[in-house]
Amino acid sequence: MIIKERLKQLRKLMKQHHMDVYIVPTSDFHETEYVGEYFKARQFLSGFSGSNGTLVVTAQKAGLWTDGRYFIQAKEQLAGSGIDLMKMGEPDTPDLLDYAVTECEENGIVGFDGRVMNAKTVLELKQKLESKQGKIAVKYDLVDFIWEERPALPMAKAFLLDEKYCGQGVKEKLASIRERLVKENADAILLNTLDDIAWTFNLRGFDVKNFPVVLAYAYISLHKAYLYVEEKKLTTEMKDHFTACGVTVRPYEQVYEDLPEYSEGRMLMDLGKINYALYNAVTNQAGIIDQPNCTQMMKAVKNETEIEQTIAAHVKDGVAFTKFMYWLKTNVGKMEMTELSVQQYLENKRREQDGFIEPSFDTICAYKEHAAMMHYSATIASNASLQAEGLLLVDSGGQYLQGTTDITRTMALGTISEQQRHHFTAVLKSVIHLSKAVFLKGCRGMNLDILARGPIWEMGIDYRCGTGHGVGHVLGVHEGPNGFRWKIVPERNDSCILEEGMITTNEPGIYIEGSHGIRIENEMVVRFKEQNEYGTFLRFGTLTVAPIDLDAIDADMLNQSEKAWLNAYHRYVFETLSPYLYQDEIDWLKHYTRAIS
Repeated sequence: MIIKERLKQLRKLMKQHHMDVYIVPTSDFHETEYVGEYFKARQFLSGFSGSNGTLVVTAQKAGLWTDGRYFIQAKEQLAGSGIDLMKMGEPDTPDLLDYAVTECEENGIVGFDGRVMNAKTVLELKQKLESKQGKIAVKYDLVDFIWEERPALPMAKAFLLDEKYCGQGVKEKLASIRERLVKENADAILLNTLDDIAWTFNLRGFDVKNFPVVLAYAYISLHKAYLYVEEKKLTTEMKDHFTACGVTVRPYEQVYEDLPEYSEGRMLMDLGKINYALYNAVTNQAGIIDQPNCTQMMKAVKNETEIEQTIAAHVKDGVAFTKFMYWLKTNVGKMEMTELSVQQYLENKRREQDGFIEPSFDTICAYKEHAAMMHYSATIASNASLQAEGLLLVDSGGQYLQGTTDITRTMALGTISEQQRHHFTAVLKSVIHLSKAVFLKGCRGMNLDILARGPIWEMGIDYRCGTGHGVGHVLGVHEGPNGFRWKIVPERNDSCILEEGMITTNEPGIYIEGSHGIRIENEMVVRFKEQNEYGTFLRFGTLTVAPIDLDAIDADMLNQSEKAWLNAYHRYVFETLSPYLYQDEIDWLKHYTRAIS
């Protein structure tokens, strides 16, 4: 009833502004994947809490577009709201923009907040609306009129990431960016994406939960650099540091006023990432060069300092997870445990580690059938009690000063079915096959994805998501442009050529609705293997350090090569983690990393 009332209020405002359609995406002013509380307008209006979704409202109807990760969750959360679930990628689901145009009357208006829609999408919408001589209205955030207790924009203090963790200073990065500008015959670049800005200025903060960034914009020319950020978030020392690096700090909102002054010459910007209001503020739009931010590839290829620090972060994370797994396997069935209580125990173990900042995303702790929802999030209402039976899937990670981690382990809490055991082993085989890949430089994730999906496809099963995603350095746990996926998905930026130094997750899975979900996930870094007359060969090095549950494996399904990989991995886990554990934990880990034959 609350959702229906909010939609009723929105429609009343739409009518006042003569809008036929209103679009509410999952976005902030910066096209950030996980948005802060102030920007959760789509969740406020729909009740759907997934990280990806767009709400389209008309006078009579409403639809919520989301991807395969959230079909089950969205179906449950939208029930009774009057909002239809639109399953993206399914044959009978209309394109979102086409739907908006269809629902728009002749000479009608499609409205949205121009600061939360990217320029590429809006320009495409404008072109489609020409068939109806329709217009767009971009100045009104209608949700703001309804949301009486809307959270304020964040104001937490920011901090600088020390060069001992990131390996390169601001001056060096600005010089590299300017070299790219010269190569592209450009005069400047406008950055809107928070991870690109954070990487460029070695700036970190707490403006987005689990994503240590600061709300900011940046304009970098051949001779000047402007950082638009709320100055109260910076210390005097930080301001002095930026001044010494040739960076001028200006108020966050002033970028819209300043952009017309920068409009002479050729400006690089990614129209798929720049919000439409910024694009619209540039008076010389003919001078815009639309291409991905050069910083995207620069930060995706980690330097040796970043890799070394990330390895250190994974050791800390492995200690925390292994202590958690020991406690879980030892005590399940003997004490009261729930999804929420065990995920809090894991977070507490991470907080004990030196350099821990915060989780890298909201933990997915899913018992039995809950794990069939890829991005399930336990609530007080759904919080399941754990028993000494079935499977528990835990997908979690941490932000450390040294790096960002993302790990999934599915664990048997007791007796499991033969089907579950076969599914678990198939997923493990998939992880191993991709981990062992040797490939020529020039390959993309698409060339390798079949290695992971093969054992699962052989069973006539698939998973409705990519096999892996890039990971930032003390930044976003999901980072383009690298990833593993069997086909190009236009809205996903994860199909680039894999380069030495890129970090990508390896996380195939099997999800059976109403029964169970299984995922095993490690992070991997691309490493050089050898060069010969055939070219340069690359391989993967596994970064994640934590046991894979031997209790859930059917060893007869593994061949000798797969057993050898698992035994070598578990030997590395034991040797790496045992110095940081108590004796009872060491004894347990020795058993759970034993060699299988």
